Amino acid sequence: MSGTPTPRVRVYTRPGCHLCEEVLAVVAAVCAEIDEHWEEIDVTTDPALLERYHDEIPVTLVDGAQHDFWRVDPDRLRAALRAGGPDPAPAPHPVLDSEARPGRWPWSRKGRSTPPR
Repeated sequence: MSGTPTPRVRVYTRPGCHLCEEVLAVVAAVCAEIDEHWEEIDVTTDPALLERYHDEIPVTLVDGAQHDFWRVDPDRLRAALRAGGPDPAPAPHPVLDSEARPGRWPWSRKGRSTPPR
């Protein structure tokens, strides 16, 4: 079965978004450089996409996984495409990704609702 290859890069955008224009230029340049396919999806045409991504537009996905939002670094995108997918998950943040998360901050374990002063 022949046809258009499935795009490896998808960019969720919306009309009137100046950051979208910048991201689309970067994605188009990188994908042209390494001969990859990409597509643009307007989130305003799909209520589920709009609800999910409205605060993060533009959102860039590589091989179906979220790669970036708001901006795209061309070197990072190029590396993800050459590596065969999105970057591996970043190392955990020492505080934000630990036991001390909202509702479980160290001071909340002591019966306080705000941090000590």
